[in-house]
Amino acid sequence: MTARREATHAELAKVVAWLQQRIIEDARGDGRRSVDKRPSTLFWLGRLAPEVDVMNNALGERGERLEPCAIGMRLRPSGTPPWNCRVVARVAIWAPRGEGYWEKTGPLDVPVDLVVDGTPGTQRMHQDLMTDALRAATGRDDLGLSLDVTVEARADQHVELVVQLVNVSNGTERSADTNLYQCELSFSKLALDPFVMESLPDSFRYDRTFPAIGLNCAVERASTGELRTLDTPESPRLRPVFTPDGLDENLLSFDRLAVDPLASATALLQCHERWGQFHWAVNRLDDRQQSEHWTSEMRRSADAAAVAYRIESQRIADGIRILTDNAEIRRSFQLMNAAMAIAARGRYPGWRAFQLGFLLSNLASIERPDEESAIADIVWFATGGGKTETYLGLLVAAMLYDRMRGKHTGITAWSRFPLRMLSLQQTQRFADAIAAAEIVRRREDIPGAPFSLGFFVGNGATPNAVPIEPDVSKGDPDPNDPNMPAPFQVLERCPFCRSDGLHMGFDQVTWTLQHRCQNPSCPWDAKALPIYVVDEEIYRFLPTVIVGTLDKAALISMQAAMRGFVGPPVGLCSRPGHGFTYSPRSTKPKGCLVPGCKAEAQALPGQPANFAPTFRLQDELHLLRDSLGAVDTHYEALYDHLTEALTGRKAKILASSATLAGYERQVDTLYGRDARVFPQPGPEPGQGFWSSESELLMRHYVAIAPRGVTLEHAIDRVVTVLQGSVRQVLEDPTTTCSDIGIPTDIADQVIDLYGTDVVYGNTLRDLDAVSRSAESQILVKGDVVQRSLTGRTDFADVRNILKELEQPAPSYEDRIHVVTASSMMSHGVDVDRLNVMVMLGMPLGTAEFIQATARVGRKYPGLVILLPKMARERDAGIFRTFPKFVEHADRLVEPIPITRRSRRVLERTISGLAMARVLMVHEPASGQALTTPKWLSAYWRKVGFDPDHESSLLIEALRLDGELDGPMREDIRNWVRRFLENIDNPPAGTRFLSDASPGSKPMRSLRDVEEQVPIYGKEDGA
Repeated sequence: MTARREATHAELAKVVAWLQQRIIEDARGDGRRSVDKRPSTLFWLGRLAPEVDVMNNALGERGERLEPCAIGMRLRPSGTPPWNCRVVARVAIWAPRGEGYWEKTGPLDVPVDLVVDGTPGTQRMHQDLMTDALRAATGRDDLGLSLDVTVEARADQHVELVVQLVNVSNGTERSADTNLYQCELSFSKLALDPFVMESLPDSFRYDRTFPAIGLNCAVERASTGELRTLDTPESPRLRPVFTPDGLDENLLSFDRLAVDPLASATALLQCHERWGQFHWAVNRLDDRQQSEHWTSEMRRSADAAAVAYRIESQRIADGIRILTDNAEIRRSFQLMNAAMAIAARGRYPGWRAFQLGFLLSNLASIERPDEESAIADIVWFATGGGKTETYLGLLVAAMLYDRMRGKHTGITAWSRFPLRMLSLQQTQRFADAIAAAEIVRRREDIPGAPFSLGFFVGNGATPNAVPIEPDVSKGDPDPNDPNMPAPFQVLERCPFCRSDGLHMGFDQVTWTLQHRCQNPSCPWDAKALPIYVVDEEIYRFLPTVIVGTLDKAALISMQAAMRGFVGPPVGLCSRPGHGFTYSPRSTKPKGCLVPGCKAEAQALPGQPANFAPTFRLQDELHLLRDSLGAVDTHYEALYDHLTEALTGRKAKILASSATLAGYERQVDTLYGRDARVFPQPGPEPGQGFWSSESELLMRHYVAIAPRGVTLEHAIDRVVTVLQGSVRQVLEDPTTTCSDIGIPTDIADQVIDLYGTDVVYGNTLRDLDAVSRSAESQILVKGDVVQRSLTGRTDFADVRNILKELEQPAPSYEDRIHVVTASSMMSHGVDVDRLNVMVMLGMPLGTAEFIQATARVGRKYPGLVILLPKMARERDAGIFRTFPKFVEHADRLVEPIPITRRSRRVLERTISGLAMARVLMVHEPASGQALTTPKWLSAYWRKVGFDPDHESSLLIEALRLDGELDGPMREDIRNWVRRFLENIDNPPAGTRFLSDASPGSKPMRSLRDVEEQVPIYGKEDGA
């Protein structure tokens, strides 16, 4: 980062602090001395209701968290009683002063010396002293203040001290306000033992301790040493530095690596080894063990981590050996770097060190695919660190090497996303890299088909097919409608020339839905860009890289043309532009998927084994859990089984994950492979070879708990302040920038980077409420333009919204000001202009919290405001220890619950697994359609079908070889026998193979875990 950019970054960090302070001042009343409205309608932060009102609240404990009468802290005294300590209470009081006018007294400090004798139980202490102080300051006799002090003997032998500040005023009446405002409690002069985050395992890397637990608040240790309560616990995350000490960043440039990769790679390895020799040295670990009081288990863990670091060095060294010894891989690596330079277009000049390290470490998967396919490699790195580009670099190298070794067509990689709505931005990044690789391939005269991209999402986003006679009532695309192609545009711009002038069209000669670049000087000289968005086109042309949702994996049990995802198609249509052919159907007699085509099929180009995909990529591996993960384990096994059966090899698994909790078991369960992580974490937080913390702010987190108001009201106020603040910069930049303490010449940047607020919610109901409220309750000058990004948002609208966010209107008034978003936005949305997020409640999973908040502050300082739902114990618990939660968030991601040994799941998957073998193996071997029981029965009699052998293949594929797997093995054998019986003697009404399936039919999506249940309504008059 340049010195100028660092300076701008520091100025923008001041903007983040200013926005946060304005929200707090508005919510708590800081600096306000008088108001013309009842204070309880204005100030919802840091206030305490009268105890009598809370006791009468019908919601009980939940109500007390929503509008508490007390704040305090739980402590662990380190000595024996009596305990002498000092407590200072701080409160402010609002009182009416005439018609509609209120005035504030305070904040007042009320110091108290406590002596606690250690007797278990609760005592109310110093009520008279503290109440007299309030009355002396205000002249009011309806106010009261007290300390509740509780001594508790815990089961773990600790004695804990709970000190709470309680509002014991009279109940609030219409004529007065006996709430206490800006409440704070500080505690000092007593030695304490820390608490430990028991939910985290002991680790030599991390400090699990914290000094106290807040009650209806958080607690921090001030610089002066005392503990004090917090209404707004906060935690900064600093921006990482990605260049290791001692490594010349110029060595990582694409241009340099394209010419001489060995010099740069060797320098990286030497730097990696030197760093490890110092930071993982035995004597250094000895010193830390002594000073940090490590247990023997912690030391063993540190020693194992040191070994893992050395293995990481060895993998990098192996990559250098491959570049040295293998001329074709070296050439593909060099050309990959040349392609990445084209794709980057000057936005970044080269790799980050960890990216180059990953590429070198995984060159073995290109050189030794059979050996390396037994291992799944996981990238575990901060969101925004560049994982996507890292994968792309490896894929481009593999694509180029595939062409050099004779794989002139077919799939190199299938990248799967776990969510239904695939990120359009990720697809554009894939397209840019693939187009750049194609430019290089042509320049170097490397033989083979053009590199291409497939967008494999299907209905709801892109068509499964374009029928010749569409049923418009079912939403079929009409090939004769000139407006039909437009909604299916996936790319934002041409990946070859970066022109925005894309046009969608449909070519009836080749029967393809096309992205067409209108730039006459575009280096791509064909009519249609090499991107396929219709499922049947993907089957016909087998794009080099396919990106899509994981759901689609289930189609292999219903779509014979999915064979190209696991092995060779059946043939190649002799008619130019029609692509590969598959098993014949009544409407496709020669296996060509172009409607009406009856041309003969030709032999496949190249070796059939070359059609095996090199990689399967899994984005956000941690989301493959519970029922989705359990179902996917069976389908992953199926894909491996079929690829091996048809080509003799398995694909290499690459994945990214937000957590390492239980990753080895998850990978073994999902893929039947050993797991390997890159990069290895450093020995201490914020200290690692591949990244370390800078002094620059990346993202500032603050939690603000609403008190006595609805969450919707709090959201309205927060967004009002955020929007009002930016509009103030717009209207009076000189004065406002002076108030912030930043130069006026960055005012436009402030408006651009902090003028759009993301409101992130867990439920559509919450987001709908925010949208409705925003129309009338965000009280700022001018209109508030809002958009929604949820699972309900139409695909075309998602594309347009992302474009509006990336390329905002010239006038601020015409830009998007508020985006209401659900979990759909938490993966792959990379917009540098998004730097403010308001979270409406804590997401249900910690991984979602990490991923969602990473959507802001990606390039500039970001602000994340969590408004917890305090009625939920989980939200309240996180609020009480919020800084520690943020610090350890990636370690708090829940271990992945997943199993492949579920008979219930097998009931849903077995028909799909068996049907896939019919479509992928038996039908191509027969040379005819086997879509009906009659045809399949005749073929199986002809070849002497053995149901026990078929069962054994499925059992072996699913790895059901354990002692506890007997029932599942028997389930498979029984199913296959019953299926054979139904094929030989079809039940009434059976037309297709799926109708003969015992039990469930094949799943259409991996998310269709539960059996479909028909719902019948009463007839009229019944």
